[in-house]
This record gives sequence, structure tokens and C-alpha cells, in this order.
Amino acid sequence: MTTRCGFVAIVGAPNAGKSTLMNRMTGAKLSIVSPKAQTTRFRVLGILMHGGSQVLLVDTPGIFQPKRKLDRAMVAAAWTGAADADVTLLLVDARSGATDAVQEIARKAGASGRRCWLVLNKIDLVQPQVLLPLTATLSALATFEHAFMVSAVTGDGVAALSDALAAAVPEGPFLYPDDDLTDLPDRLLAAEIVREQIFLQTHEEVPYAATVETESFKERKDGSVRIDATIYVSRPGHKAILIGDKGAKIKAIGARARQDLAGLLERPVHLFLNVKQRSGWDEEGARLRAIGLEDPG
Repeated sequence: MTTRCGFVAIVGAPNAGKSTLMNRMTGAKLSIVSPKAQTTRFRVLGILMHGGSQVLLVDTPGIFQPKRKLDRAMVAAAWTGAADADVTLLLVDARSGATDAVQEIARKAGASGRRCWLVLNKIDLVQPQVLLPLTATLSALATFEHAFMVSAVTGDGVAALSDALAAAVPEGPFLYPDDDLTDLPDRLLAAEIVREQIFLQTHEEVPYAATVETESFKERKDGSVRIDATIYVSRPGHKAILIGDKGAKIKAIGARARQDLAGLLERPVHLFLNVKQRSGWDEEGARLRAIGLEDPG
């Protein structure tokens, strides 16, 4: 039987639903999700097995105007993911529509000369009559091979998108074992799951001023795993918020993260968290490399 395999990059503005779409298509929680923008910081690979095709979905950081070195590294990772892909999906939040940022991304994606598809997301949250004009507006800025309308949350339209991608990737051998879900190392996955809980359980600037590094990941004789992770924050006040009254907040973050990790790793998890204040971590090349980003210089 002829097999197909190819890379599909999912790009778009922050909070368009890129991670939710990848998780929905692969059927696994591979990329962390929160209601806040700029949750994803680096490229995450999700492997979709669909018939005789292996579709390698690349969830990328949201594209925005960068300010910090961390921001520049995130935006660079997004465009690199698109440049390396066989097909690029421009995912657009149908509620927000053709914002200036979305139009700029569409122009740049179109100017690349690479295969690009338009995907309008969150169609469950808008009136149907807005979708065709939105498609027309964006199609005037770039040449899209196809346009799809989906809801990553409900799953509407996702099966048709998966079918089309499976047929569109080039013929070739699978690049990963057919039972793999991602190429994300367990250490990085553990750090991301902890960071997701920081996004979900703290507010305002704290999630953006924090990063998580897995210091130790050790298999135990009983089949469980011990994970030691450090949360770096920019300011002393953020450290106090993360720890909480008598350690209540960090315990809650650890408890939820441990539960999620046990499900993903399919084994008991012993998770130990430490919080350290480190001003300027988001300008340090070593910290960026530790979370899977290239130092933009």
C-alpha cells in the first residue's frame, strides 16, 4: 500500500485555537491550552495517523509584535515551522475576523509561495453569514488552495480537514512509528504541563513572567517516575503569588499537573516543584534553549 507522510504547520495570531485544533485532530493533549493568548512558546509536533497517511502537525506559537528576546524567538519558531512544512494552515479566529494582525500574517504566508490553506475556527461562536465574507477578505490577500470552516472545540468540520490533509501530504515512508503521538521529550512535556497549570491557576502577568524547567526525570523501580521541576519568575511578588498562602497555590498547581502527567505518561507520577526568582530570564539564551527555542541573538 502506498503511504503518505508530510508536515503541516498551523500558524496564526495568538489565541486562534491552534493548540486546541492539534489536540482535537490527534486525539491527545500534546500542546497546552489556556484562554490566555501566547500560551504556546515553541513548536510542538503532533502525529495524526489517518488511513495510509502520517500527517505531522506542527503547532506553532502565535504570531505577534515581539518585544522581548523570548517573543522574538517564539515568532521566529512560528515562521520556521511554516517554512519547513509541506502545507501551512492559516488558522483564523472567526469571532475576531480579519484584524490587522491576521491580514499581515495572511500576506506574509501568501508571499512565501508555499502551499497554504485557510481554516476559519470557532464557527460555533459566530453567525454563519459572516464566514463567506471573511473568507473572501482573506483570500484577496493570499492564494489559498482550500478553505475550511471548523470548530476545534466541538469537532465540527475537523474530520473533513483531516481527510483532506491525509490526501494532500506527499507520498513517502512514515517518519515516526505509527503508535507515536509526538516527538516532545518527556522532560519538556512535564515542564509544559506544569506551565499550563500556572496559566490556568494564576492571572494577569504572572504566567507570562514564568518559565518551567525539568531538572530531573527519573524512572523508579516500581514503574512510577519522579519529576523535579523549577519554576523561574521575574519578580519576588510573582514568587509569592505562585507559592500562595502557606504553599496552597503551588500545591494546587502541582496536584493538577501531576494528575495530567500521570494520564499522559500512563504511570504514577511523583512531582516536586521549586520556585525561584530570576530577573531577566526571558532575555537569557540558556533559558530559551531549555524550553525548546533557538536564541534569536
